[in-house]
Amino acid sequence: MEIIELPIELKGDQLDSRYRLCIIGAQRARQLMEGARASEDTKYLKATTVAVEEFLEGELQYVTGKDARVAQREARKVREEMQRKRALLEREEEISNEIKKDLSVYVDDSLRQAESIGLR
Repeated sequence: MEIIELPIELKGDQLDSRYRLCIIGAQRARQLMEGARASEDTKYLKATTVAVEEFLEGELQYVTGKDARVAQREARKVREEMQRKRALLEREEEISNEIKKDLSVYVDDSLRQAESIGLR
């Protein structure tokens, strides 16, 4: 039987509702699909199943209420900063490639000057 097919038994104060499990699982699955690493090796392949397994094993920490809103704002700022840095690096790479292309077209006119002087 797969983990999704099993009834979910919550331990004590681990979770206040099954809806929160859905929210936490969805957010963690999104992180996994965006490239985050699973906390440990698992036999499951789907990101949603891995996220639920991580939560049920107590490997995920979460915050609620005001702390969650603050954490979301901070995470958004970090993402925006990373996007700005990525855009800046891409722009620098474009400029670097343009400069390399311009320099590769350099014309060697030393032979013409030598011919005009009569060195050849």
